[in-house]
Amino acid sequence: MATALVQRFEGCHRRMSDGRIAPYLCPAGYPTQGWGIVVPSMDVPPITQAMADAVLARELPRYLADALKASPGLAAHPRRLAAITSFVFNLGAARYRASTLRRRVDAADWTGACTELLKWTRGGGRVLPGLVKRREAEALLLQVQRR
Repeated sequence: MATALVQRFEGCHRRMSDGRIAPYLCPAGYPTQGWGIVVPSMDVPPITQAMADAVLARELPRYLADALKASPGLAAHPRRLAAITSFVFNLGAARYRASTLRRRVDAADWTGACTELLKWTRGGGRVLPGLVKRREAEALLLQVQRR
């Protein structure tokens, strides 16, 4: 579930004419490649779709583990865990750990968590429509709990 959410909102940008994926600068100014993976520089070589998929499959479990380490109670809530994993993938574990969002999640205050989540819509100093949509999708997963 987290993989589909990340792929939906990250996308694979900067496809070259041969189908390979080149690095690009994300709206916050970080060199990025494939499914939103931050890379060391804009000088990394292009990768194939299969490589982008493999990197995401390798990296996403780390973000899931970071989400669970910060909020162990999410283990009982797969949809909510997917939402917070997407958030951590997008903004990092440190921001999540220090956030009011985490405090609301840990208190099982899902209404408050949704309110906090919807505040995280800026990138590069401005509100980004894609982040608004992403946070709305994540908030829906926090609200609805199905197994």
